[in-house]
Amino acid sequence: MDFRELDRQAMKLTSEVIGQVRPDQLRLPTPCADWTLHGLLRHLVSEDLGFAAATTAGTGLSDVDWNAGGLGPDPVAGYRRAAAGYVAAFEPGSVLDRPMRIGVFGVVPGSVAVTMHFIDTVVHGWDVARTIGVPYTPDERIAAAALKAMRRFPSDRPTAAFDVQVTVPDDTSELDKLVAYAGRDPHWT
Repeated sequence: MDFRELDRQAMKLTSEVIGQVRPDQLRLPTPCADWTLHGLLRHLVSEDLGFAAATTAGTGLSDVDWNAGGLGPDPVAGYRRAAAGYVAAFEPGSVLDRPMRIGVFGVVPGSVAVTMHFIDTVVHGWDVARTIGVPYTPDERIAAAALKAMRRFPSDRPTAAFDVQVTVPDDTSELDKLVAYAGRDPHWT
């Protein structure tokens, strides 16, 4: 499946949420236990830059440090610049079949890279919204598609971004199931 359009929609919603971040909120803790809001935004910028660079680096290492995305003096503008670069890099249809090295995950086809980015964007968009206390309401099909894709990955993968799955009732929304699978308590505040 080509997740590029869903990814762009998720990025638009995440950009709208990030647009509401105030400078005094950058040191707040997030649902990502190891990151403040500033660290989470840097992660999103780093990911966008890393994924974009991977489209041209092929199976070799790119010259982009996947952990060094800078926000600059305006974190919202920094995120939006990096996001625009990611979207442009993944625009050509040929990129979906191209093998590329994605950080510590190794070499994957471009279609898998887009799927990984999509999941990251949806979950971290929720993280940012929860951190600053604003609504985050992706279309139900976005949440369902991200959950379906996320379930291809093991549930016991503790990292800074995705922790061990949290158990939720079966009648929970698709978004809450997704964030729980990514190791977040859907009721985190």
